[in-house]
Amino acid sequence: MSFRIERGQIIPTSSNSGSKKISNNNLEFHRLLQESLQKKDNNIKISAHAEQRMQERNIKLDQADMENLKEAMNNLEKKGARESLMLYKDMAFIASVRNRTIITTMNNDEMDIVTNIDSAIIVK
Repeated sequence: MSFRIERGQIIPTSSNSGSKKISNNNLEFHRLLQESLQKKDNNIKISAHAEQRMQERNIKLDQADMENLKEAMNNLEKKGARESLMLYKDMAFIASVRNRTIITTMNNDEMDIVTNIDSAIIVK
């Protein structure tokens, strides 16, 4: 038997109401967990800076390329990466894995030094 204190009085509570609240909370938690897991399959975003760099460097991505990058981003996320270098074909992308956003883009021949990353992946 459990008790609660209300205005200085000890009031016994029935165990049935407490278990219903826990059950409802578990259902709510389960629903929220499922929604968040489904959101993980969202597409990746390209920042305005990366879009500008892609135009300057004549880098174009088709739907298949975006799917490959999305799969690579999912793999990086599973491994706990935060900021990553993604090498794909003759291109290189710096991505924020947490935000699922490509931050900047360059051609492989322009890549001399890369800083502020914690991981790298070769996208096949």
